[in-house]
Amino acid sequence: MEESRKKTVQESLVETVHIIRPTDLNSAGRLYGGALMSWIDEVAALVAKRHSQMNVTTASVDNLKFLRGAFMKDVVVIRGKLVYVGRSSMEIKVETYVEHLNGERELVNRAFLTCVGLDAAGKPCKVPELFLETEEERQEWQQAKDRKEQKCRCLY
Repeated sequence: MEESRKKTVQESLVETVHIIRPTDLNSAGRLYGGALMSWIDEVAALVAKRHSQMNVTTASVDNLKFLRGAFMKDVVVIRGKLVYVGRSSMEIKVETYVEHLNGERELVNRAFLTCVGLDAAGKPCKVPELFLETEEERQEWQQAKDRKEQKCRCLY
């Protein structure tokens, strides 16, 4: 693929902000996991669409970890970024934080989602490559590649 088709991590970064409302709570008074999973999936899809500039579908959700709860009136920040690109697949790391009144953020959830770029017929197609600018991006790329290889080994 030509160099001009490569895109940086920063070009597709997405951050959304939500305030937890009564309809977002489960019977224990915590943010309902399904609501958070929906927000996470939406962020991942937006990252993948920004990068690929095409329709996408979620292929998998891996390593979804709830580290702590979020509660009524908490401000929830969800940040997604691309960490790996294959031929048609893109791995997105999505981190969820509760943002305190002083601006400090506390990590409450981390997930890795794989989205696939789709052509006009809804079939997987080639997406732009990812141009890695920092050492952190290169490390995350390698970790994502290792996860992908591990996942493939588990299937057979």
